[in-house]
Amino acid sequence: MNQEDYAPEDAPEDEDAYEDDAAATRREAGEAESSRASRGWWDRNADEYQSEHGAFLGDDRFVWGPEGLDEEEASLLGPAASLKGKDVLEIGAGAAQCSRWLAAQGARAVALDLSHRQLQHALRIGGEVPLVEADAGRLPFRDGSFDLACSAYGAVPFVADPVNVMREVHRVLRPGGRWVFSVTHPIRWAFPDEPGPDGLSVSASYFDRTPYVEQDEQGRAVYVEHHRTLGDRVRDVVAGGFRLLDLVEPEWPEWNAQEWGGWSPLRGSLIPGTAVFVCERD
Repeated sequence: MNQEDYAPEDAPEDEDAYEDDAAATRREAGEAESSRASRGWWDRNADEYQSEHGAFLGDDRFVWGPEGLDEEEASLLGPAASLKGKDVLEIGAGAAQCSRWLAAQGARAVALDLSHRQLQHALRIGGEVPLVEADAGRLPFRDGSFDLACSAYGAVPFVADPVNVMREVHRVLRPGGRWVFSVTHPIRWAFPDEPGPDGLSVSASYFDRTPYVEQDEQGRAVYVEHHRTLGDRVRDVVAGGFRLLDLVEPEWPEWNAQEWGGWSPLRGSLIPGTAVFVCERD
């Protein structure tokens, strides 16, 4: 992709799955349907997402989630000084904000995303980070291409087969490579997606793994998110060939007054909103 490819007025459309009045439901959604829905949804909503959250995310900041846990302080990938010269793959990179931060530390970062429109925003912001449009379940890299891999809310919550993603990441990492990814904390699936008091009462079974699907009038999925319990996520990591080194549940900091969907200071002071898995390849 080149800088001149970016044209703000030319947002891509997904003719196969697009409907303004999508209806929410819980139903099964397979790998192909989930991937198609995610590509279409992020292409259509990338402009709004970057407009609404771009200031918080920054152009070259590495934030693990709405709480604002910053990699510069958390060092989940390792001390910042240790990143120099490392080959790092960011999966579900969006506008590549995290990759730019990694590049600023001297890493050779590559930003991968399923959404063409998200990567156009990466071009708009600029920088020298290579951009790759691809599915996380079919990484277009040779075995052992990277020292580190990371994903801040990218790909993992939206795929029907997370173990396949884990195995693909394992394949492209070198022995001893670290894989760190953040997802919605599984406990939040039992609560309504509301930032206020209405979001503090359990309304669904934590153990119901049925995907959340928004679909158009023809029943075509336009957004899919998959629920896994905390134990499921740990088993996915192990099945993918990794050792789990740490599970970080960021607390909501006093300085953060924003509401982001169902995330908020009120809820964040009572229940976790994000889970960050720190894994290592043998």
